[in-house]
Amino acid sequence: MRTASPAKTRTDAVVVGVLSSPQGATLAPGAEDVATEYGRKLRPLLEAMGVSGKAGEVVKVPSAGTITAPLLVLVGLGAEVTPVAVRRAAGVAARNIPNASSVALALPATDEQLVVASLTGFVLGGYTFTTYKKSTKDTRPSEVGVLSPIARTDAAKAAFEAAQVVADAVLTTRDWVNEPPGELTPERFVQAATASHAAATKGRGAPKVTLEVFDEEKLAEMECGGILGVGAASAAPPRLVKLTYAPEGATTHLALVGKGITFDSGGLTIKPAGSMGTMKSDMAGAAAVVQALLAIARLGLGVKVTAWAPLAENMVSGSATRPGDVLTIRGGTTVEVLNTDAEGRLVLADALVLAVEEEPDVLLDVATLTGHMMLALGDKVTGVLGDDETVATVVAAGERAGEAHWPMPIPEEMDERIRSSKVADLAQHDWVRWGGGLYAAAFLREFTGDVPWAHLDIAGPSFNSGGPFGDWTSGGTGVSVQTLVEFARTLAEG
Repeated sequence: MRTASPAKTRTDAVVVGVLSSPQGATLAPGAEDVATEYGRKLRPLLEAMGVSGKAGEVVKVPSAGTITAPLLVLVGLGAEVTPVAVRRAAGVAARNIPNASSVALALPATDEQLVVASLTGFVLGGYTFTTYKKSTKDTRPSEVGVLSPIARTDAAKAAFEAAQVVADAVLTTRDWVNEPPGELTPERFVQAATASHAAATKGRGAPKVTLEVFDEEKLAEMECGGILGVGAASAAPPRLVKLTYAPEGATTHLALVGKGITFDSGGLTIKPAGSMGTMKSDMAGAAAVVQALLAIARLGLGVKVTAWAPLAENMVSGSATRPGDVLTIRGGTTVEVLNTDAEGRLVLADALVLAVEEEPDVLLDVATLTGHMMLALGDKVTGVLGDDETVATVVAAGERAGEAHWPMPIPEEMDERIRSSKVADLAQHDWVRWGGGLYAAAFLREFTGDVPWAHLDIAGPSFNSGGPFGDWTSGGTGVSVQTLVEFARTLAEG
């Protein structure tokens, strides 16, 4: 990050933003020096190249010596400058700069939020997953600089460094979600989490984070019937990972629970074949809470955080849980299983009870839980349900983090539906077509005690099955990591 002029900086490519308006496209703040160098030639150039400034647009222009950099990259911001617009534009730019070893981002960066948006968007937008590719040539630039008038301020430097920590956590989450399911079974998820924990806590000045792993025998002793019931059919036994970050002086305790179904066949209520291709992503919630906690610890935020990742593979075999079976969740609540493809709420129930037993001040769970939420909100918005205050805090944190959320209700009639079982305390599912995402949240609420709580249903935005969009690439998105870190920052700042 530096204060250099985008017109004079020595780099292979300079990226500037373009705003759209009824009067035509104009260069955004940050590109003033570029506009000055082009002078009267600028408007005819923009018109000749068909530049509109609409979001998602990218136009590459050889500078022919008008500015020092040989390539000028114009990216659309839409009608106004916002952190989300800058983030998405930076992501688009990252995928559209060929063979450049160095890049300077001269997008709007007049405050800390915009600095973070520019850096984060470019880093995340240029992500690729090449572990299983023969050709792994890295075409990303080796040097990326953010040009900002506030680059020398302490606040901007701190925000820039923190953004790199959070972006690393998002990238690792994406890696885990993109792993083939046979390569990230519950035990291998444990190995990946252990490696990340070791890296985050290594060296002088590193944070102290404790890691605990509970195998199937320990889970049986702990009476975690939900996790065991879901994992009963798999040759890869279930696991539970717990991470604890407890900095000295912390007075607030945040508990995070993430759904970790490493592959979801649907169990005996088996999914259609066409629906299984993305079910490796059903552990995105667990990946998010693990990586969020490690990022929170690396940032040194003054809040205690525990993360619980219940892990199971939902498979089909003679030992599978059957529709009609009754499972006993930790704490003694019995649940009649009526749809083995609604398994996420069962593993979450055990983990929620364990989290509540430690009496946290607030509890968040993150889960790829229901297709119903996708029907309601699409594939780019997270539904948030729970008590009003916690939900509002999550939505606000998400807005600052650049992730979209929408509050959803838990109607009173859901209480009657979840208690419709004739043989157990609760019915895990009821096959009513309407309000399934609300039903699932009502079910989870039964295991949250009196702790302030919000449930984040990320079934839509956790995995991008389509083409790249802004700072999202195809595949795992790492959604919720940034929101969870921002939520923790809110608690730490009181």
